[in-house]
Amino acid sequence: MNKKYGQIFNTALIVIGGGILIYTISGEDKNRYLQILGLVVIMFGLYRATNHWVETKDDHKDEPENENDADNIDKTRQE
Repeated sequence: MNKKYGQIFNTALIVIGGGILIYTISGEDKNRYLQILGLVVIMFGLYRATNHWVETKDDHKDEPENENDADNIDKTRQE
């Protein structure tokens, strides 16, 4: 899955799980199975999000911040 869409999917899982939990906690009839489902969906989304963050934590180091940095990198590679 693409990095951008993976992060959107992870966020959606967290929001959906939170919505399920809030719905079941605020209602009169508390369904334990829905509460467990909401918690599992939140935890799965958080697990996927942290794995995504760990995989991409050093991506910013590969990209130069401005044009001068890109020129300096090219010059050092030529030497």
